[in-house]
Amino acid sequence: MPAIQGGLVIARAPRGAVSVTLNGVALPLTVDGFFLMGFDRDAESSAILTATFADGRTLDRTLAITPGNWRIEHVSANPTGGAKTTAEFAARRGAELARINAARAKNTLGNGWRQAFMRPVAGRTSGLFGAQRIYNGTPGSYHSGMDIAAPNGTYFIAPADGVVTLAATDAFTLEGHLLIIDHGMGLNSAFLHCSELLVKEGDYVKQGQVIGRVGATGRASGPHLHWGMKWNNARIDPKLLIPAK
Repeated sequence: MPAIQGGLVIARAPRGAVSVTLNGVALPLTVDGFFLMGFDRDAESSAILTATFADGRTLDRTLAITPGNWRIEHVSANPTGGAKTTAEFAARRGAELARINAARAKNTLGNGWRQAFMRPVAGRTSGLFGAQRIYNGTPGSYHSGMDIAAPNGTYFIAPADGVVTLAATDAFTLEGHLLIIDHGMGLNSAFLHCSELLVKEGDYVKQGQVIGRVGATGRASGPHLHWGMKWNNARIDPKLLIPAK
């Protein structure tokens, strides 16, 4: 699979390599020599992959990173800023972000990252990863996941094996009932705005297992599943991991 902004690459280290780094950052290696790389939506146009051998030799490879094709809309207006920040929001948000960051920092050593991912729910893709508005030349924040429209209460499934690292049974201010699953090797999925969570923190889930119901909790204009993915600190486009529809 080629390197692309918002994409993942599964690769295998050269025979005899004892470590691999991407732009100087060490990547975990499986016992059979495989490793995972992810590239943020705004990743630079190239990256340096370095393999180190037991005798100290190194082998460098420059990876060309293909630009993503993002939906960019230029608007002759000022940003609305979204919903107003309330005192309650400010009081709650710090603890919510701490839980999210802690969940995403967990690595359960799972192998879900090796699987061909499945679409978690049937429905129209109502929001694209990377979509962004430019307000009078000033970029707004881009959409960090893939939205799938579905009726309230629709079951959704795990796109790949993993361990539940966060299950927000008390709805978060923005994400509502939030579910995060670690797929191993730094890759995780987040499911936002759920009406109900059907698994709990620490559960191991199998690909295709029903894990929750679609909803509109948190800050949402209607029922849909927002599926966000991260590899370490890089935001990943889920659409690139599932079969085209």
